Amino acid sequence: MTSSAAACSDAEKAKWVLNAPRLPGPWRESVEFSGEESQKDTVILHGSPKHFKQSTTTDASSEEKILDLEKNSSSVDRSQWVLNGPEPPGLWHELMDTVRETTSYFGNKYSSLKSQPMLKSVVSIQQEIFPILVWGRSYSISKFKHDLMAGLTIASLCIPQSIGYATLAKLDPQYGLYTSVVPPLIYAIMGTSREIAIGPVAVVSLLLPSMLLKLQDPGADPIAYTKLVLTATFFTGIFQAAFGIFRLGFLVDFLSHAAIVGFVAGAAIIIGLQQLKGLLGIAHFPTSTDVISVMEAVWSSFHHPWNPHNFMLGCSFLCFILISRFVGRKNKKLFWLPAIAPLLSVILSTLIVYLTRADKHGIKIVKHIKEGLNPSSVHLLQLNSPYVGDVAKVGLIIAIVALTEAIAVGKSFSSIKGYRINGNKEMMSMGFMNIVGSLTSCYVATGSFSRTAVNFSAGCETPVSNIVMAITVTISLEFFTRLLYFTPTAILASIILSALPGLININEIYNIWKVDKLDFLACIGAFFGVLFASVEIGLLLAVAISFTKIILISIRPGTETLGQLPGTDMFCDTEQYPMAITVSGIMIVRVKSALLCFANSNFVRERIVRWIAAKKAEGLKGNNTKDTIQVVILDMSNLINIDTSGIATLEDLQRNLLSEGIELAVANPRWQVIHKLKISNFIGKIGGRVFVTVAEAVAATFTGKIATTY
Repeated sequence: MTSSAAACSDAEKAKWVLNAPRLPGPWRESVEFSGEESQKDTVILHGSPKHFKQSTTTDASSEEKILDLEKNSSSVDRSQWVLNGPEPPGLWHELMDTVRETTSYFGNKYSSLKSQPMLKSVVSIQQEIFPILVWGRSYSISKFKHDLMAGLTIASLCIPQSIGYATLAKLDPQYGLYTSVVPPLIYAIMGTSREIAIGPVAVVSLLLPSMLLKLQDPGADPIAYTKLVLTATFFTGIFQAAFGIFRLGFLVDFLSHAAIVGFVAGAAIIIGLQQLKGLLGIAHFPTSTDVISVMEAVWSSFHHPWNPHNFMLGCSFLCFILISRFVGRKNKKLFWLPAIAPLLSVILSTLIVYLTRADKHGIKIVKHIKEGLNPSSVHLLQLNSPYVGDVAKVGLIIAIVALTEAIAVGKSFSSIKGYRINGNKEMMSMGFMNIVGSLTSCYVATGSFSRTAVNFSAGCETPVSNIVMAITVTISLEFFTRLLYFTPTAILASIILSALPGLININEIYNIWKVDKLDFLACIGAFFGVLFASVEIGLLLAVAISFTKIILISIRPGTETLGQLPGTDMFCDTEQYPMAITVSGIMIVRVKSALLCFANSNFVRERIVRWIAAKKAEGLKGNNTKDTIQVVILDMSNLINIDTSGIATLEDLQRNLLSEGIELAVANPRWQVIHKLKISNFIGKIGGRVFVTVAEAVAATFTGKIATTY
């Protein structure tokens, strides 16, 4: 800005960014500006600070402008670039662009298929729907060896977990095994992730009964409840497939990362408390999932005769599973130990109960598990039920939660391997596998983080590991279900409990607290909502807090005064960069919002007026007329759009400033913004003072160079 401003090295400028003062917290931002402003270094530029003067520029030949546009164009020309740009697309055009973008993928595919022979077109369609036809060409024996080992490893973890999760979902044990057969097979031929392991998961298994209990009590009529679960699974698949087909993956983003972390942590505690029924052998357990009801049931059980053998057996094998997991983490070569520990627990505990006949002495056992392959469940879908609307809502919520978990798991491990998964194909594959699953006695399946981690550690190469797992579970259903008759329910509870610590991410919760306090509020809102109310309340509370955060940021946007960084043409926030130099007689303001609208425009205007009043009072108090604000420059680089209320507020601000003898200029307006300011004649009211950059606006103030644009 001045010749006295010393040039700084790139390293020194980088330190300005890294060593900037700490940001004000949300509480400070919510408090209205007090009118006091910290003193900044001020550089006084001499010239004509009172008014922008109008002048014209010398014409240059078009050939010279083409050869060296930047050298031969003045700030006047660049202002004309802003004012005389093409008209932006209207609302209808933007809506059509959105639809066109959604359908262009299919249109491009259709166009490319039309130009191909019929046989090649059919093959291309099949390869698009079934990625296995693409990567299957390069499949080899060496890859199969890795997939076989990984598939058998995750099957040993999947079998006991599936039985446990089915009981958590208030279903018969075989439904968990069914869910580990058909969905993994469908995903293996349609999915794009190489590592993800498909099957039932804890959170979804908790969600289903917590939301369907209002419609049907599984204890009173288990068959009717099972029908509702299968119907909800069908709707879950429909919604997931629709998200992928119509490219609506953004709907998954309604559950923020912070909300998911809090929700999963709260659900993990609720799941753990639910396992006290099996661990303590409690006969009468509440259907509600809130912590108070569960603890009341546990407390009352101690006042009645109870058998401690269930607790002792369950805790013993829980310790065994946790110790094996610890050993597996310490020694990477023993990765298989924590994977087979649950299956070993089931085998050993079943043998103990069978040989000692402990079921005769109070140990609760699983008893009958129906053998055989997945039966058809088409006739069980309740599409004409009076509850079909409520079940569809349940399906929508579970579809979003299941997709969020699956895509997060898939992205985590694909990034390690250095490839990208296709989000829309993932949604379609998840949707179709749940649709087919609902027709074959499966409930909602998705990507399991624990089993995917084991699959990755076991060295899987392709989704064939899911096929191996499904075949193994099928063999177990066909031949070995009778052997599980004496499996104690306490063991299933201990297996589920062993999987819960990974769902409570204390480090991530702490990071959310450090980074964003409002995100932390959404996190603990979901956590306590799930813990003390219900799963639905926890989700609704998290979404409500997230939307409230967006609304608060919209209606009370931050505003910042800018100063010039020494040795540069950059103008930055004077609070973030204390070394930034403010310009005497000029106030440069930037609104930290993408939209200036009816909700926030008055707040912005009042803050600017307060700043000017504070500066004026400060100048009168110190008898310093040089610092009196004579020009206000609005940096609109952040504004994407503006509505009629925002324009009216700017006009009101312009009148207020003129009454104080202050002029208004605009810098770097976006396409939609400058278009609306032009057609509303606001540009004419401010004398055409529009600039491409803040630096040009400041320079024009003191050199008297500005184009006659209106």
